[in-house]
Amino acid sequence: MINRSFVILDENTVILSPETISTSVQYALDMIVRDQKKVFGKPSILTTSPEAGPNLIIRYASKEDEGPDWPEGFAFRFSQQNEKWVMHIIGNDDLGIIYGLLHYSRHYLGVDPFWFWADLSIEPRTQIKIPVTNYNSARSKVRYRGWFVNDEVCLIGWKEEYPPTKEVWFPVFEALLRCGGNMVIPGTDLPRHGIHTDLAAEMGLWVTHHHAEPLGAEMFLRAYPGKKPNYQENQELFENLWKEAIEKQKHQKIIWVLSFRGQGDAPFWQNAPEFDTPEKRGDMISKVVERQYELVRKSVEQPVCCMALYGEIAELYKEGYIRVPDGVIKIWADNGYGKMVSRRQNNENLRIPSLPDVNDPSEHGIYYHITFHDLQASNHLTMFPAPTEMIIKEVEKAFDAGAYSYLLLNSGNIRPHLYPLDIISQLWSKGTVNQDKHLEEFIHRLYRTHNNQIQKLYQNFANQSIGYGEHEDDKAGEEFYHHPARKIIGHWLQGKTMIPLSSLYWATGEIPFEEQVLWFEKKCEEGLKGWEELLQKCRSLELQLGEEDQQRFYDQFTLHVELHVSGCKGFITLCNAYSHFRKQEFPQAFVRVSQSIRYYNNSILALKRAEHGKWEYFYRADWLTNIKSTLYSLDALRKFIRMQGDSPDFFLWFKEYLMPETEKYIYLENTHRNPLSDDELSSRLEKLFFQNQDLF
Repeated sequence: MINRSFVILDENTVILSPETISTSVQYALDMIVRDQKKVFGKPSILTTSPEAGPNLIIRYASKEDEGPDWPEGFAFRFSQQNEKWVMHIIGNDDLGIIYGLLHYSRHYLGVDPFWFWADLSIEPRTQIKIPVTNYNSARSKVRYRGWFVNDEVCLIGWKEEYPPTKEVWFPVFEALLRCGGNMVIPGTDLPRHGIHTDLAAEMGLWVTHHHAEPLGAEMFLRAYPGKKPNYQENQELFENLWKEAIEKQKHQKIIWVLSFRGQGDAPFWQNAPEFDTPEKRGDMISKVVERQYELVRKSVEQPVCCMALYGEIAELYKEGYIRVPDGVIKIWADNGYGKMVSRRQNNENLRIPSLPDVNDPSEHGIYYHITFHDLQASNHLTMFPAPTEMIIKEVEKAFDAGAYSYLLLNSGNIRPHLYPLDIISQLWSKGTVNQDKHLEEFIHRLYRTHNNQIQKLYQNFANQSIGYGEHEDDKAGEEFYHHPARKIIGHWLQGKTMIPLSSLYWATGEIPFEEQVLWFEKKCEEGLKGWEELLQKCRSLELQLGEEDQQRFYDQFTLHVELHVSGCKGFITLCNAYSHFRKQEFPQAFVRVSQSIRYYNNSILALKRAEHGKWEYFYRADWLTNIKSTLYSLDALRKFIRMQGDSPDFFLWFKEYLMPETEKYIYLENTHRNPLSDDELSSRLEKLFFQNQDLF
């Protein structure tokens, strides 16, 4: 007798696929077979024979299905065969089938988009019942949507092989597809023989380019070392690179980026000083972009092209100095901190609105950051520091301004940024998101128990972020504790303390160096209390969680709080050391720097705790925040300070502070030739100074 209400799936499930399928659909089918093995204990049978009695049929859509009629659309339909219900997963194209399969995996098999990155186990089941109810997918708000896997040093350093192999890239692209993405820049300036670009294309993603590498061409100076990267002088060489890139990619799904910046992602006029007016600069960029567009259209039928209005290019366009060809999508960028204004360049922060004007009828899109690296105050290892309300508000504002044809999200190393990545996936799919409801659902997906408590802690995170400026996006990520600290140490060791450190004006304004140090000390002291209170709540909650939730909560949240706490403490004691040094209290300064080393080293220990199982070595390539460089700088500073009062024999402080009074005047020099190490000396001095506060 026919079950009239459900499709029944179990360990004997048979999947019927088309006889001829693309590589991208095959990858998605392989995911489903793997997912069903985790659910039912053994893989499903994959066949191309209708006589095999399938439970699931995978096929391309026909008019009779009356499903969505747009690219990437998919639907679920049902039919009766051999006295049982059969589910049809149908797609209008390859991506339609892929999204249909992954929707089925998420909603019926229970496989979360971030199952790999959040270590989410998949619940075993003996049987799944799927209601016989037709389903049509909704059209995504954004046509081209995806990730720029940028500043991806953790992914690079995670495994020994370089460039990263399929083992690293496959989970990235799978998660992107499961989040509804269809576009990617797979890494930053990786060797061209790497697998990253080919694998992205094989998995069905559109590939696009970094704005510093127009058309995906090789950097000029890498291709022509010794030649001057000046388009006017070497036009043919530039165009040869563009033609080679077009020829290589013309049969792939490419979103061609038109742009003209200089080498190393800088304004081109740094290598061509004759372009000394906005008119000259804008005219040259316009001519180059028009030429790139012409070359693409000669080789590719109906190419999808965009132009990144980033940095100085956005400013020139707003001022009317740049022409963009018709049919090219204009891409606007946030400032790296989530606000749709021009980014801060060193100390210059014009905050020019970075959205299209109401009278600009072209197609528009955005390049948005939920992680950033700028050698100042950005977040790279930790979650986005500003309120998530701001993310939602800024992206919705961009959509309202017509910038919804394209959304490229800087996704960094993926693992530390799952929460904002998920928010953006909702925005690019639906156009809006209810923040409270989304967070409640996100926490429920990641954690088995104590959801309300965990949700409150997530909501509290941005409230603790140090506000270093007057704007809502002036919130400090963990780089705030490292790049400015290293600059202060370098300035100090170079003997330049009588003049201000100009590279910190973006934060402190133009004040003397001593006041700059005090400014950072005060900011960190203001932030530390809140971060410590949040950390205490995290540790208390961890004791109540099960083992699996406990580790996940540490990896996804507590780790980030610990990096802020240890960074605050390390920076505060460094600043305090400078205060002692100015008073020529060298032993006290020596101890304070030693404390700073210990606090910053806690950041290393925190990262190590998150490197369990498959994540071993995940953070070893922390080359951007670069906590180890901060420790290296502090070690040099500590040795320098010891040289001020304890040299040449490195015994004077021991004699003055630690040697018993009865021994000070009778010991023999030749019996005291083994000076204490920096760590041992600082530890013993610290105990003494804390016992006698007059010395500290």
